[in-house]
Amino acid sequence: MTDLKKQTYTKNIPAWYTILLAAACGIIVANLYYAQPLVEVISSSIGLSANWSGFIVTFTQIGYVVGLLFIVPMGDIVENRKLVVVSLLFTAVALAITAVSKQALLFLIASFVIGLGSVATQVLVPFASFLATDSSRGRVVGNVMSGLLLGIMLSRPLSSLVADFFGWHAVFGLSATAVIILAIVLSKLLPARKPSTDTNYAALLKSMWHLLRTTPILRRRAAYHACVFAPFSLFWTTVPQLLSSPAFHFSQKGIALFALVGVAGAVAAPIAGRIADRGMTRPATGIALLAVIISFLLPLIVQTSSPIGIAVLVVSSLLLDAGVSANLVLGQRALFSLSPEIRGRLNGLFMAIFFLGGAIGSAIGGWAYAAGGWSTVLWIGIAFPIAAILYFATEKK
Repeated sequence: MTDLKKQTYTKNIPAWYTILLAAACGIIVANLYYAQPLVEVISSSIGLSANWSGFIVTFTQIGYVVGLLFIVPMGDIVENRKLVVVSLLFTAVALAITAVSKQALLFLIASFVIGLGSVATQVLVPFASFLATDSSRGRVVGNVMSGLLLGIMLSRPLSSLVADFFGWHAVFGLSATAVIILAIVLSKLLPARKPSTDTNYAALLKSMWHLLRTTPILRRRAAYHACVFAPFSLFWTTVPQLLSSPAFHFSQKGIALFALVGVAGAVAAPIAGRIADRGMTRPATGIALLAVIISFLLPLIVQTSSPIGIAVLVVSSLLLDAGVSANLVLGQRALFSLSPEIRGRLNGLFMAIFFLGGAIGSAIGGWAYAAGGWSTVLWIGIAFPIAAILYFATEKK
C-alpha cells in the first residue's frame, strides 16, 4: 500500500501524483478525439455519407454528455476509485468493439459507450482539486487539465499516424489496450475516497437542476465554454477534410503534423490556472474569448492554398486551442472554489453543457463543409465566440 493510500487524503498533493492524474486524464480523454481526423476514412469504410460523417464524433460526445449528467454526479456519493475503474473497463470493451467494427450502427453505438465511459476524467479532476490546498487549487487543476488537454491535442496526430501505417482499426485496438493497463494502475495507486453524504442517487440527480437554477457562475461559465467548444469541435472535424482536399493535397501524415501544432495550445492551461489563483479570472476570460474569435477571423480574411494560407491555419489552430484551454481551466477554477460537497455535480453540469455545444459543432461541421465549403464553416464558427463575448460584456466586475 502506498503512503498516499495510508494517509487516505492529503492536502499537500505530491508532484508525482499530479503527473499521474494528468497522464490518466490525457489517456482517457483522447478516446473522444481519435476519430476526428479520420472522419473521412472511417465514414467511407463503414458506409456513412459525407453529410452524416460528423456524427462519428457527435455520438461519442453525446455519450460523454450523458455520462456527465448521470455518472459524474455519482462521484459525490460513491467511492471514487471504483467508479473510475469500472468506467474505464466499459470504455475498453467499447474500444475493442470499435476496433473490429465494419458497420455504421455498431460503430456509432460503440462510440456512444466510449464517450459514456470516458467521463472517468471528470471524476479525477474534482478529486485532484479536493486533494489540493485552497492556495494551490488553480495550479493543481491547471496541471491536471494540461494532461487532459495534451490528450485531446495529441490524439489527433497520433490517430492520423497510426491509421496511416496500420489502418484506422488499429487506433482503437491500441487504445483499448492502453485503457485496460491504466485501469489496473489506477486500481492500485488511487486512494479510496468515499464522500461523506446521506444523499441518494435520485435526490442527487434532482439536486442538479436546483444547482443549475441557483448557481449563476455555473450558468455563465458553461455558456462561455459551450460557445468556444462548439467552434473548436467544428474546426477540428472539418479542417482534416480541407487539408486532404485537392486544394492542399495533405496525406494523413501531413494532417498529423498539422494537428501537432495544437499541442502548443495546452501550455495556456497552467498559465490560466496561475492567473486565476491571483484573482484575474475576468480579464483572462476576455482574452481567451478574443483568441477564439481571432482564430476564425484570420482564415476568413486570408483564404488561399498557398504557404501563406497554411501558415494562417497554423496560427489559427494555435489561437483556438490556447483560447479553449485557458477558458476551460478558468471556468473549472471558478467552480471548484465553491463547496467541495457539490463539486462533482457542478463539474458534471459544466462539462455536459459545453460538450453539448461541442456535439452541435461536430454535427454541423460535416453538413456545413459538404453544403457550403470552408467559408461556411468559418462563418458559423465565428458566430459562437462572438455570442460568448457579448454575454461576457454583461458580467459584473
